[in-house]
Amino acid sequence: MGTIYDALDEKRNVLFEGATGTGKTLSALAPALEYARETNKTVVITTNVHQQMRQFVREAAAITDQEPIRAVVFQGKASMCHIDVGYEECQALRDTTRELVDAEENMQELEDQQRALLEESRDGSAEAADARGAVMDELESVEAEIEQLREERNVCDHYYRNLTADTDAFYGWLYDDVRTPEDVYGYAEREGMCGYELLKEGMEGVDLVVCNYHHLLDSMIREQFFRWLGRDPEDVIAVFDEAHNVEDAARDHARRTLTETTLDQAVEELETAEDPRAEGALNVLDTFRRALVEAYDEAFDFGEREGVDEDWYDLSIDNDDARDDLTLAFLQNYSGPGFREELDRTLDLARELDQSYEEAYKNGETTTRQECQTLQAATFVEAWLDESAVEGQYPVVSVRRAEEGGPREAGEIYGRAELYTCIPSSVTADLFGDLHAGVLMSATLRPFDVTEDVLGLADPETLAYGPQFPEERRRTYAVDGPALFASKRDDMQVQSTVAGALEDAARFTPGNTLAFFPSYAEAERYHQRVDTGGATYLDRPGTSAKELRERFTDDDGAMLFTSLWGTLAEGVSFDGDDARTVAVVGVPYPHLDDRMDAVQEAYDAEFGDDDGAAGRGGSGSSGGRDDDEGAGWRYAVEIPTVRKTRQALGRVVRSPEDFGARILLDRRYTERSEVEMTDYSVRGTFPPEERREMVDIDPGKLKFALLNFYQDVEGYDGDPPRP
Repeated sequence: MGTIYDALDEKRNVLFEGATGTGKTLSALAPALEYARETNKTVVITTNVHQQMRQFVREAAAITDQEPIRAVVFQGKASMCHIDVGYEECQALRDTTRELVDAEENMQELEDQQRALLEESRDGSAEAADARGAVMDELESVEAEIEQLREERNVCDHYYRNLTADTDAFYGWLYDDVRTPEDVYGYAEREGMCGYELLKEGMEGVDLVVCNYHHLLDSMIREQFFRWLGRDPEDVIAVFDEAHNVEDAARDHARRTLTETTLDQAVEELETAEDPRAEGALNVLDTFRRALVEAYDEAFDFGEREGVDEDWYDLSIDNDDARDDLTLAFLQNYSGPGFREELDRTLDLARELDQSYEEAYKNGETTTRQECQTLQAATFVEAWLDESAVEGQYPVVSVRRAEEGGPREAGEIYGRAELYTCIPSSVTADLFGDLHAGVLMSATLRPFDVTEDVLGLADPETLAYGPQFPEERRRTYAVDGPALFASKRDDMQVQSTVAGALEDAARFTPGNTLAFFPSYAEAERYHQRVDTGGATYLDRPGTSAKELRERFTDDDGAMLFTSLWGTLAEGVSFDGDDARTVAVVGVPYPHLDDRMDAVQEAYDAEFGDDDGAAGRGGSGSSGGRDDDEGAGWRYAVEIPTVRKTRQALGRVVRSPEDFGARILLDRRYTERSEVEMTDYSVRGTFPPEERREMVDIDPGKLKFALLNFYQDVEGYDGDPPRP
């Protein structure tokens, strides 16, 4: 806490790694809140994991029980709107509702004036009588305006109550404790108010805000968010939990997309626009639409089109020595006075159209706020032509089949253009440069130098604490079984060895066992093959992980099969018998597609030598960055994979009284792999203290090791199982 406080005093960012369950949140929050109170700043703590959001609320409530703080838990409008309208509609409704309330307040002031002037005129003042006549004329005009607003304009009754009712009781209730968004929504619903707008109005100058990543990572939302706080960026201290996720989250917030459907709708919109600029706008946008279709048609390999389903499927259009295929198709097909000139006029027209839709909704001419598809399309096309060849940007085209009930015919293939940002620091460097300071905390943030590079942090303070709970109550086994390369996974002997080790793990675990695999397909393969003697649960994509977890933890002696890249590998607590043993099967590298190749190439160009080992299937056997060779592979693939593996291992042993075993089932985790298969070993990517605890063991001896360990910690109720 002292180190964090001193770093904040020096305006330095902090990278803080601490093992799961050891108190990172309070260790960061306490000094941040103390420093913020002394210097009149606001602390924003943020995560992208729902369970952590709930944990923050509990921590903040515990703090305010001892030392009262003004805290707000903030969520986006979509989850708090009482009438379920979109952002643009909400903005228009706020404006017209505010106009109505202003007019009513003006009418009240005029009423007060005319009554006062009436009294004076009755006392014989001719000037007062003349003045009252003018006031009455103005009052009549305002009354007509109010009548028109009420009859012809769209307003929000909930926001109207915010502006006209006494809200002191709400804010007294809000700051009396730490209220969740659900609490605020319920209170506002009962009172006929808008909880979202009440929160926005009540955020100024608070001590602590709990929110999601996008309030800080999205530049447009961030600007508004700080305005609601009444703070400049330099007066905000940001605490990022699960900060190993910031890299991917930053990419998600930077990505820009445009679907063929939006282009179609923009063309239809322009065909009905009565404006001389519409012809040029149609020319440039329809040319881009046709170029998109041409690009994905040409990108299909033989038989590839038939395999496209309802999920977006990437097609490669990038070229090493020229512009991408979509841009080339656009340039070849375009004819006219100049696409830059036509794009500028298109954007001017689109902004005017968008404003007309705004006014039509405000005036009650339409029941919904129409979005200007031309504005969306033209803005994206301009960005594509300007930025698709910029270093660190990856242009990609994706396709999918239309589903029933949509704007396109079911089964029809349509496309999407996307600008994918490979380097997260293009989003995060400005953020951390503008803030007073940030604290980035996670159980898996090392190696710190890589985090610094990827997020664009300059000279941060670094803190690392390994497992803090008694070492004798945990074991980590690196099982010297087959190296589960993708080419080996169909080998029946390999499957037999892996299945046998998992069966032993389940049988000799006094409680439930978690098994993580490189993919859902591998999880399903072993779910079908492994015979544990107890209940087995299979996690599938698209199903409720929360319900599955509850059924699993209610059981005893069960095994759960899931993907390491699913939602159960981090941010989810399995305490006590909920899960005693966790096994990570293989080195679960993500699917290495063209998009990931682009990230590797961008990282190689930014951080290393392009002649390194970025594509050879593994490097970086040292714990830190000894040289820059293979930076692309190491930064983009190996380190994130090992971080995910470490997160999965952290699902067990989550308190000083807890106990459990962690199994790494693949030869690449063993000590001997560092000598015998240097290019593929990943053991060295783990922090030193975690490597020291790894016990190398043959698959056939795993059951004896588990039996001895769980007997040592008195884990069995009754007689232990017999080998």
